[in-house]
Amino acid sequence: MSEAQTELLRIGQVSDHSQLPVKTIRFYEERGLIQTAKRTSGGFRLFAPSVLSRLSFIRRSQALGLSLNDIQDILGIADSGQRPCKSVRHKFQEKISEIEERMQQLQQLKEQLQILITEADEREGLDADYCPIIEHAGESATKSASG
Repeated sequence: MSEAQTELLRIGQVSDHSQLPVKTIRFYEERGLIQTAKRTSGGFRLFAPSVLSRLSFIRRSQALGLSLNDIQDILGIADSGQRPCKSVRHKFQEKISEIEERMQQLQQLKEQLQILITEADEREGLDADYCPIIEHAGESATKSASG
């Protein structure tokens, strides 16, 4: 075996070092997020050690809320020899907007649930197939009780 081949890592070694399941590594390869350096004569994937830092970058990006499509775009820019920081800033701004919108939706849901809890005693006496608290949600409890 040549010296260059001994530096290459088999998928199990990449899994051990990256703490990612082999299945995830294969999936990332299929998605084009990482590439094998070559395959053995038996068809085993061999990776350059640099794949470990790329996998670490992918994990950190996901932890920051980026999708695999976002990460693929960022890596594509980096692979073309450019710094993807402008794109990253833009994606983070989009992510912040999504989070703010989601927080508003969750606040509205919280308020609706609090009302349902407050009116639960009144709603429990209403006709329902399963649970009147849920089935009559959206109706005014006083209107439902009188009507």
